[in-house]
Amino acid sequence: MDIKKIFENNKTWVAEKLGNDPNYFKNLSKGQKPQILYIGCSDSRVTAEELMGVGPGDVFVHRNIANMVSSMDLSAMSVINFSVNHLKVDHIVVCGHYHCGGVKAAMASEDLGLLNPWLRNIRDVYRIHRDELNAIEDEDEKYNRLVELNVEEQCVNVLKTADVQKAYRKRGLTVHGWIFDINSGNIIDLKIDYNKLLEGIREIYHLDD
Repeated sequence: MDIKKIFENNKTWVAEKLGNDPNYFKNLSKGQKPQILYIGCSDSRVTAEELMGVGPGDVFVHRNIANMVSSMDLSAMSVINFSVNHLKVDHIVVCGHYHCGGVKAAMASEDLGLLNPWLRNIRDVYRIHRDELNAIEDEDEKYNRLVELNVEEQCVNVLKTADVQKAYRKRGLTVHGWIFDINSGNIIDLKIDYNKLLEGIREIYHLDD
């Protein structure tokens, strides 16, 4: 890709926006009030705003390899803190996608250097759900199922945070687990049963008021 083309595209985009609304950028500069925090994968094929059909200012976005939410990741924790406590988002979405390279890499028994500690989190998801995954004979089906289970686990990690628990009690903040199906372009709501999922860990991670 010619980098110069990006600046040309930008000028075209600006002209289109101003053509529809002369005050578009003036209004955009006044601040943001998104209702959704989107935590997704850095994969270049999965563009958060485009797949949801929303525009600038509608969604607060955090992306990393395989849409991970780790308590040791200062970036992810800062994003959650800021979006929940300052932007006052009503929803947090963790969105994974089929054909995720990060999940695929985690399934391989290979030394991947610096990626090892990051992918270990996904390998731990595999370990937790080992019996279910090993019972799946088709490798593509197993791959897709691990993608789904990883989203579930990251949603649990979101719910473990103090900021989210407090916002849930005070104003009903909700957490959603989605999958973007690259084969069809559709978003799939996993409809996670949090009561069942958190049953065994609630007493450990639940915070007192």
